[in-house]
Amino acid sequence: MKQWRTSVILGVIFILAAIMIGRLFYVQVINRKLYSAQALGQQMGFTEVQGQRGQIYFQKSKESLGRSGSGDVKSLAINEEEYIIAAVGKKIPDKEAFAVAVSNGLGLAKEWVLQKITESGSYAILKKNATPGQAQALSALKLEGLSLEKISARQYPQEQLASQVVGFVGGEGQGQYGLEGYYEDILEGKNGIKEEKRGLDLIDAEANQEYLNGSDLYLTIDYNIQFEAEALLAKAHKDLDISSGQIIVLKPDSGRVLALANYPSFNPNAYYQQQDLGIFQNSAVQKIFEPGSVFKPFTMAIALNEGKASPETTFIDTGSVKVGPDTVYNFDRKQYGKQTLSGILEKSINTGAVFLSQMVSHQTFMDYLERFGFDEKTGVDVQGEVVSRNDLLKKGFGSGFATASFGQGIEMTPIQLASAFTVFANGGRVVKPYLVEKIIHGQEELATKPQLSEQVISSKTASEVTTMLINVVERGFGDIARIPGYYLAGKTGTAEVPFEGKKGYYADRTIQSFIGFGPALKPEFLILVKLDNPKVPKSSLSAAPIFRKLAQYIINYWQLPPDY
Repeated sequence: MKQWRTSVILGVIFILAAIMIGRLFYVQVINRKLYSAQALGQQMGFTEVQGQRGQIYFQKSKESLGRSGSGDVKSLAINEEEYIIAAVGKKIPDKEAFAVAVSNGLGLAKEWVLQKITESGSYAILKKNATPGQAQALSALKLEGLSLEKISARQYPQEQLASQVVGFVGGEGQGQYGLEGYYEDILEGKNGIKEEKRGLDLIDAEANQEYLNGSDLYLTIDYNIQFEAEALLAKAHKDLDISSGQIIVLKPDSGRVLALANYPSFNPNAYYQQQDLGIFQNSAVQKIFEPGSVFKPFTMAIALNEGKASPETTFIDTGSVKVGPDTVYNFDRKQYGKQTLSGILEKSINTGAVFLSQMVSHQTFMDYLERFGFDEKTGVDVQGEVVSRNDLLKKGFGSGFATASFGQGIEMTPIQLASAFTVFANGGRVVKPYLVEKIIHGQEELATKPQLSEQVISSKTASEVTTMLINVVERGFGDIARIPGYYLAGKTGTAEVPFEGKKGYYADRTIQSFIGFGPALKPEFLILVKLDNPKVPKSSLSAAPIFRKLAQYIINYWQLPPDY
């Protein structure tokens, strides 16, 4: 009997052991993946997240590194933590006390807060852009019915500086205008899933989110040069009462845009307060104009490059020239008599420009306009660039080519003009302007490569025109732009402003400009100054002194050695 009991007990033990082994085999082998996932689920959590928007930075220009100024990088567009503070009225036991606490914490009127939480029993937003400090202070009060939602908000620390360049992020979270609009696809953060380790350090979870963040932009624009350019435009408004104005500074060898300044500007942090939406446009790339006499060097280059004239060519100016049924006059109907080609630019003689244009066919003239880049966008990396097709000029009506030779009846944007003018500083090649030096995403970096056109005019022609432009500054109408010790090449311009939608020009409006580069024999910078409707006589050269001041600033900033 005793042996039988022992056998039964052993049998039961063996059966139980077999069951346990089978169960373990089922759990650990057959359903291993299922239970591993369930165990992991108890340790890990997954949350839907939005990556941070890429940030935008000024960089100090390469030429100024280690010299004057301080700091190599300044923020233009960043992300900051903010809070939406709201209230659920029906959950607030003492609305009066709640209103007092919130009004004290946020600087809001108590009566307004009380009205909001009384009218809306479900959900009422009290402040959209509360600081972390304000949210923390209110959270410490443990107010029933209070709702705090953390958000990432776009901020522009430089406020109005370079506002049309950067644009802004609108209410829909989309970049609008400027760089924010042009680079929207790479700036925006992506949606994804963040993995969280419960009860453990969350550093790994945050690292997993990095790939969702947008790319950062590092600009070619030098903060100091941009600041100086905008200050000069603001002073021009004060002294000359300009309605608007633009200054462009380029590195002519690479196309790096060192400044793209507009007046007036706006504060991207408060873009929604603007009544005139036109202020968001970057006039340097989004508005066309007739350039006036700053165009004459291109007419000169065409005649020289086609071999129809040489620097020794002369002509007799009588103050006017008949073109079909029309008559073209010099400014103030002056007569200059016998002149060299350099004299045409030095004295800005309209009839001289017509003389040069008549040396080539209309088709040749138009072919060169295309080669200079006046019939297409430059491709500068900012949203909304426009271009004029100059259709009436192409049709060859009336005296169109004659007036186009001195910059009237032909249209372009300031950025087109600045880009095309690099042909003289680059030995006959045009450079493409660009604003973003490099794009960084995590550990990856993509640098912009300069783009130069094929040869547009010969290096000889470029050198000949440059010599004439030096003469303009040294002894011509542009001598007000002269800086002792340095050779600068430049051209003045005063253009009439055409009526909108009909023929003719305003009698009381002008555009005054100056474009040039320096040092002329080894160009380091190119500057275009354009002033819209300055309240000065038409004979005034109001843009030239601004060019001189900015050129002197850059020379000092970069410590460029003198030419003589």
